[in-house]
Amino acid sequence: MQLTERSVYDRLGGRRNLKKRSSLSEDRRAQILEAAVAVIGERGLCDTRISDIAERVGTSPALIVYYFRTKERLLADALTFAEDRFYTQTAGELEGIPDATGKLVRLIEISCSPGDGMQAWLDEWVLWLDLWTRAFRDAEVSKQRQVLDQRWRDTIAAIVRDGQYAGDFDPGPDPADLALRLASMIDGLAIQVVLKDPEVSSDRMREICLKLVSDELGFHLPAAVPASTGPNGRRRASTPRKGVGPRGR
Repeated sequence: MQLTERSVYDRLGGRRNLKKRSSLSEDRRAQILEAAVAVIGERGLCDTRISDIAERVGTSPALIVYYFRTKERLLADALTFAEDRFYTQTAGELEGIPDATGKLVRLIEISCSPGDGMQAWLDEWVLWLDLWTRAFRDAEVSKQRQVLDQRWRDTIAAIVRDGQYAGDFDPGPDPADLALRLASMIDGLAIQVVLKDPEVSSDRMREICLKLVSDELGFHLPAAVPASTGPNGRRRASTPRKGVGPRGR
């Protein structure tokens, strides 16, 4: 009998067994999700098999299907895991920056700069392209996509709001509206970088995003903002190098 995601899932009783499943240890779950981020980022979701992820982490395909059910669910959970790590690491770094201007500039740098490796940064954005594509047809993935994107916009809006309250930023722009536009700009430009558009490099992406916020919020950028050397891209997944070992997001 050929072993497929569906056959394993059905043999395990499908949804009837969901409540009976034993819990997966946090360490093991993290290992599986990190492996999923790495393999899907390298190959894309369509060309990734559950067995590829199982081989990378040193477990059986049946165990992965047992806990995550499908590749789509595994992708969404992997990105959620990577996002949690990203926000934890980024929050720690931003706490050391005393003003909202510095925090917002740094957040954009992290989002737009390859950090320690262009290929890893690109792989992480590829995960988001896969998620967006799946979200169009999968209601469960779509809900997780909405949660992840809203969290990202809320993070940006909170910095803008704090800066306006402190008098660092022009009070005119609505924080939620600006956050939506900036987040959409980052996502759109990242797609062009991934597709190797000759007019959109990661440096150009960063410049465009920084100009948007400085023009809108009325502050001057430093004479030369250095490239990021911190955690890799927004929402990008992370293993110890920011995640995989991934946003990006």
